Amino acid sequence: MERFVLTDAQWAKMEPLCLGKPGDPGRSGNNNRLFVEAVLWIARTGSPWRDLPRAFGNWMSVYTRFRDWAKAGVWKRLFDAVSDEPDMEYVMVDATIVKVHRHGQGAKGGPQNQAIGRSKGGMTTKILALTDALGNLVRFVLLPGQRFDTVGVPPLIEGLAFDALIADKAFDSNAIIADLDTRGAKVIISQHPRRAKPLAIDQEMYKWRHLIENFFCKLKEFKRIAMRADKTDISFGAMINLTAAVINSR
Repeated sequence: MERFVLTDAQWAKMEPLCLGKPGDPGRSGNNNRLFVEAVLWIARTGSPWRDLPRAFGNWMSVYTRFRDWAKAGVWKRLFDAVSDEPDMEYVMVDATIVKVHRHGQGAKGGPQNQAIGRSKGGMTTKILALTDALGNLVRFVLLPGQRFDTVGVPPLIEGLAFDALIADKAFDSNAIIADLDTRGAKVIISQHPRRAKPLAIDQEMYKWRHLIENFFCKLKEFKRIAMRADKTDISFGAMINLTAAVINSR
């Protein structure tokens, strides 16, 4: 393979957190960097695991290792390692819908046990994300496509300190505004037309919301994210963590 994704600087941050390094207990992994590149190839192309080029090794071995790392939380740790310290002067919240491929609907217990639901677009998953002032991902949650965006906001902002929150009118909720007031954070949320007494918001700051939309555009350049083919939330979330790590550190 001639086209890889990771830079040397990115890999230098990731390598110490990988499993199966020489000196780790248990069996050592073969070429951790090539393995991560194999997962990125799947994420970038959206191809089935069985179509993984032979240069990356046996597809089943790579897939099994990917799942093991997902269950162990390794992909989240790699995201945390590569992402720079977030700029929390203000944060942005938004959601995007992704269609679920037929192959992504066969998890044990059915779609109802995963963040998969039926909306106008059919079977979909909603990625609700919080980015920092630079438009880099800080946190995300997965929701069934038909759920309201507001239900995922509390776990996104829990324990975080920031000066302002920017969001569109889908997040114009009394509960969210009350939470922000308690925190002393500035409310930059587009007001819903039905609100009897709309709040005055900083319109110049609201224009910065395009940064989170830009993030979603970059995220969906990875075809495995643009259309969900992973049956479980654990696997889909792992793909998001890995691809966001690449985006944040570009």
